[in-house]
Amino acid sequence: MYKRQREAGPRLTGAAAERAARAARAAKTLTPFLDPLPVPRVVRGRKGELTVTMRQARVRLHRSLPYTRLWTYGGAHVGPTIEAKRGSRLRIAWENELGGDYPVAAVRVPFAYDPELPLMWDRPGREGAAVRADVAALPPWAVVHLHGAVTGGGNDGWAENAVLPGAAQLAEYPNEQPAAGLWYHDHAMHITHLNVMTGLGAGAYLIRDEEERRLRLPAGDREIPLVVYDRNLDLDEDGAFTGGLLYKGVVVADDPYELVRPFTGPFNLVNGVIWPHLDVDAGWYRFRALNASNNRPYLLKILDEDGEELPATAFRLIGTDSGLLPRPDPVTAGVPLTPGERADLLVDFSALRGRRLRLVNALPEPGARPDLMEFRVASRAGHDAFVPPKHLATSFTPVTPPDGAPERLVVVTPVYPKDPELWEMEETEAPEGDLPIDGIVQIEDERGTVRTFRRVAATFEDPVRFTVAAGATERWKFLSLEKSEGAYPHPMHLHAVAFQGLSREVYDVSSFTFFELPGGGYGAGTTTPIRWRKSAPLTAAERGPKDVISLAPAQLITVGATFDGPPGRFMHHCHVYEHEDMMMMRPFVVQPEAVMALAPHHGHRSRP
Repeated sequence: MYKRQREAGPRLTGAAAERAARAARAAKTLTPFLDPLPVPRVVRGRKGELTVTMRQARVRLHRSLPYTRLWTYGGAHVGPTIEAKRGSRLRIAWENELGGDYPVAAVRVPFAYDPELPLMWDRPGREGAAVRADVAALPPWAVVHLHGAVTGGGNDGWAENAVLPGAAQLAEYPNEQPAAGLWYHDHAMHITHLNVMTGLGAGAYLIRDEEERRLRLPAGDREIPLVVYDRNLDLDEDGAFTGGLLYKGVVVADDPYELVRPFTGPFNLVNGVIWPHLDVDAGWYRFRALNASNNRPYLLKILDEDGEELPATAFRLIGTDSGLLPRPDPVTAGVPLTPGERADLLVDFSALRGRRLRLVNALPEPGARPDLMEFRVASRAGHDAFVPPKHLATSFTPVTPPDGAPERLVVVTPVYPKDPELWEMEETEAPEGDLPIDGIVQIEDERGTVRTFRRVAATFEDPVRFTVAAGATERWKFLSLEKSEGAYPHPMHLHAVAFQGLSREVYDVSSFTFFELPGGGYGAGTTTPIRWRKSAPLTAAERGPKDVISLAPAQLITVGATFDGPPGRFMHHCHVYEHEDMMMMRPFVVQPEAVMALAPHHGHRSRP
């Protein structure tokens, strides 16, 4: 849809064109690879307790920029790396000592383009728009979600339980899960997409266990988090950088509804710095990569001076969101990461002495430049006795939902003519009369069987429809009805559980349509069943332990999950921050089965 809009959008003229050209020139004044990569400090709890303070700080995002005012975890753009041991509880007090005006200027501008200039979202500056007063008035209201943690509902960082300055969010994490690279970020209701921009966007949380220790993977200075995200920066009237962070919302359509493109920005940062460099020895390293962007997907590749990729023998995926893979997976076509996804990577620099390599985003529209950072390999050989293991997580067990396991269907609607929605569905009888009917979706599978589903929830305020029995293994199906092949994928995230991909299928979704309702507004449903086209492969990462999975247009992805963590009230949502804040987020509940059996009307309501 965005591609169609660009082709049909208005052209920049006059003062607007001059501002745009000045902004494009400003972006080119930042030289890449000047700043060293910051490595967040590592903190551990004492006697099972830890305090992390959210406070204001001034930091430099690039040595050529003025200082930037941020709200931070502990004073740095990326929070401290928290280390915990499997099975050892850690209680964290997330103290809110934030203050001052909201540190992000937000504007909203109508789309226009010049074929000779970068697109609006890939240019710094406000495009002549006034700063939004509603965003400027936001208080420092924040809540921390430990993403990937298997913990009780009261400790999950419920979006509406944010705290103001002078208060602390108290959370207890049991860490009863395999070694994994989790992360923490803000999750405040309605404003997550803005709060993460302030500096409350990311910090690593590493769970260690004995199985990981026995592998003797690169550690210490050779285990480094790579937290990747994009940002935009403000300019003054003369086109010079002010150091201020800018949230530029671009209105890509206004008929029949106003549609604002989820944020992407021109400048990619790694560990809080724009285009840094890292000096490395000629040996093996372990990198814990995380996509902490609002919306931008990445395809990570490491290129040499000639643009050639590292050989698969030197670049291996050993783990994904929720833990180690059973065995290493050679990286042959890059590492795809949608927002929220992680990759545990081994890289061998031993044959690259004296070379300079670039970590890049190999996808189209990567920002002002595809480069993310530079590796500078030492010219002398170093001692490195590490040998990559052939087997990793020997404890890994594939999730196999039994016959008759509960099945949940979650549908994501297209981004046009109105904002995408997240529908929870229940199977029902085929309706009588003509289709389409608002909220009715029919699906014809590979065997020719047609099933009919009806929408039972579509906003966060709708009552809970998915109640999971504690300990149950279920199938969750995510279906995208987006027709545009070029649209960004939806990263689908389940709180409180790790899952594994079971299948990916491609459908002809052309029969899903929007139509005017008699009372006004638009309904949506299928005119005829959407039809199965083919199966598509899952990656090794997607078959491993995950908590986010990439849902591309016209795909149906099935995952299997065993809900063996503490019961409670949790959320599932699209991890594009703008989408979750636009209500593409739904609560679900995990309860002991014996409690569910005593619920009023249990068994009398239609269940998925």
